[in-house]
Amino acid sequence: MIQIDFSEEEIDQLNYERYHYPHPLVQKRMEALYLKSQKLSHQKICQICRISKTTLIVYLKKYQEGGKESLKKLVYQGQASELNQHHITIEEYFQENPPRTATEASAMIEKLTGIKRSPTQVREFMKKIGMKTRKIGYVPGKATNPDKIQEQEEFQKEILEPLLKEAKEGKRAVYFVDAAHFVHRAYLGFLWCFQRIFMASPSGRKRFNVLGAINALTHQIILVTNDSYINAKSVCELLDKLAALCLNMPITLILDNARYQKCHLVEEYAKKLGIQLLYLPSYSPHLNLIERLWKFVRNECLYSRYYEAFDDFKKAITHCLETANTSQKKQLATLLTWNFQSFRKVKFLAV
Repeated sequence: MIQIDFSEEEIDQLNYERYHYPHPLVQKRMEALYLKSQKLSHQKICQICRISKTTLIVYLKKYQEGGKESLKKLVYQGQASELNQHHITIEEYFQENPPRTATEASAMIEKLTGIKRSPTQVREFMKKIGMKTRKIGYVPGKATNPDKIQEQEEFQKEILEPLLKEAKEGKRAVYFVDAAHFVHRAYLGFLWCFQRIFMASPSGRKRFNVLGAINALTHQIILVTNDSYINAKSVCELLDKLAALCLNMPITLILDNARYQKCHLVEEYAKKLGIQLLYLPSYSPHLNLIERLWKFVRNECLYSRYYEAFDDFKKAITHCLETANTSQKKQLATLLTWNFQSFRKVKFLAV
């Protein structure tokens, strides 16, 4: 018979854990060791705990080797899943038809294989074969066209990258230009919290419009803002601010094909100021660096933050933009690298 000397402290701990430990199997182990400390026979302990003598010996040896902490370790080695023999079929199907939920995946698997499993079991199986929940990315619909992808890649390689090289060599100032329209509403995000939290939502009738230009190299940000709307005159105002910098080098603006940017008034005024306007291929927001800045603003000062007054909402956005290249300089530098998304090899959701 295995002999163990228990201290009073160990006995008290075992007595406590046999009632209060959250897992029932560990409670049973603690119960067996507590009864052992009370000098009951192995036969009696097995009767009370409803375990075999072999199991009791395992518990006692575990305790001898690692104390009560070793009794808390739970190691399960279940049987191989019946789904494993169908994993290739399931993977191929899920590649083309990604499920939205584990419940939906469970129904798909049953239809494919005839094997019915609970959503919990299916969730574990999907993790095992390399799947995980990912947020779907967004691209404009026509951007998935192979010809459009080719056009975007040629623009990037033959036009954009040479300009950025000139900027890096100090021969040209390159600015990415775009407008963002921040609606005064609730921006729901994630929080670490003890219970679900709700936030009030303003009416959403007011918008804070920001027309911005960000230097591709220095990340200097030039802004034109208003509460009404962005138009060609707003773009001309931005051109004036850029010209006033007196950079003593050619200035190129990379911008999309919005009507208020690609119009006679803007093009003639830019020509007068000696500023080059370079329009991106249509459906190419991923080639406009400033789009990442707008995402940065939403993450930093809008998601999970409540601004009751519209003025406070505007001030928060303005402050974020004005200090981004100082207090958040390191984070901004990581965000605004010249690595542009390519859609040639990405997976698009089937229609």
